[in-house]
Amino acid sequence: MATAETSTSLKTQGQARNLAAATAAFAISFWAWNMIAPLGVRYTEQLGLSSGQKSLLVAIPVLVGSLGRIIAGGLADKLGGRLMFTILLAVSAPFVILVAVAGQANSYALLLVFGFFLGIAGTTFAVGIPFVNAWYDPARRGMATGIFGAGMGGTALSSFFTPRFVNWFGYFTTHVIIAIALLIGAALCWLVMRNAPTWSPSTQPVAPKIISVLKLGVTWRMSFLYAIAFGGFVAFSTYLPTYLKDVYHFSLTEAGTRTAIFSIIAVIARPIGGTLSDRLGPRTVVAISLAGTAVMALIASFEPPPDILSGGTFAILAAFLGLGTGGVFAWVARQAPADKVGSVTGVVGAAGGLGGFFPPLIMGATYQVLLPDYRFGLDLLVLLAIGGLIFTLVHKAGRTGQ
Repeated sequence: MATAETSTSLKTQGQARNLAAATAAFAISFWAWNMIAPLGVRYTEQLGLSSGQKSLLVAIPVLVGSLGRIIAGGLADKLGGRLMFTILLAVSAPFVILVAVAGQANSYALLLVFGFFLGIAGTTFAVGIPFVNAWYDPARRGMATGIFGAGMGGTALSSFFTPRFVNWFGYFTTHVIIAIALLIGAALCWLVMRNAPTWSPSTQPVAPKIISVLKLGVTWRMSFLYAIAFGGFVAFSTYLPTYLKDVYHFSLTEAGTRTAIFSIIAVIARPIGGTLSDRLGPRTVVAISLAGTAVMALIASFEPPPDILSGGTFAILAAFLGLGTGGVFAWVARQAPADKVGSVTGVVGAAGGLGGFFPPLIMGATYQVLLPDYRFGLDLLVLLAIGGLIFTLVHKAGRTGQ
């Protein structure tokens, strides 16, 4: 009894510190992950890129950051969040510098190669969810994972500050600053973070464990929903600067500011979605999110005039997407087996990232090949959101889900 009480006391004392540390580490890693997108217009003008080439360059880190979550989630179950956060932040730092080297060399091929490896920074999400999950009781996991998920605001920081840093400090120096921040973050993760007292490393090999979670219904249900909610957020966070320049003719800095506002709103909405899921049930929150996303994406497809109408449209769309990201992972926390949360998170997180990988490619291709218009991509989001809404309302939840 004394041992159990001591464990509970230690767990309660360390919750806030470890949640804050994980959220900060997540934010700086997502800033690094999103280093290319805010400078996409610069690379386009500098290298003479087509819409398709620009879309591929922006999307490459998203692809790796998505698929890499499957492995990172499995390793998190085995090695723990403290070690994994430290490794991933430290390994990402050199590739931030190498992206700068490629940019200065005016090499599109090298930007693709190093942008590919920069995607490693995007895998930290699959580490943080099981790490935070282990620190909190089931009744508060929606709130906790929602707060951690707000670290995706690193993309907002990148959208807002990266172009400004380039103007203030220079292109190469900006990348050096972020690389140093990653290394400092890695050191702090090791010094400040601790795995939850109740956490124990999985003894199952990573590959068989990943295969086993692919057989779980919750993995596929949540992957589909997260591909819409988080995929929509990632797609807009990476491609909105290009969209705003092409459609509304904003400058790089103006487009970056508006993209940052979009991301911040989604970030704020995510913990709200998690907290509401603790009270109303994640099914209700996800349904509201998808219904709102469908409506606002449809309005956006008509290209409302700037700045109040278009800005309001994207702001509300961001809020609905943020609610959905928080709701889905509150659902994961309820339904995923305790010893497989990391692996399930990895697969679901990968699905969300892939959901953000393809829209920029589709929008770039349709803009270049069909006509100078992005309506097709937005209409596709409308259809996916409606499909997700129907699925959410009619599918039967698992034993612990609502």
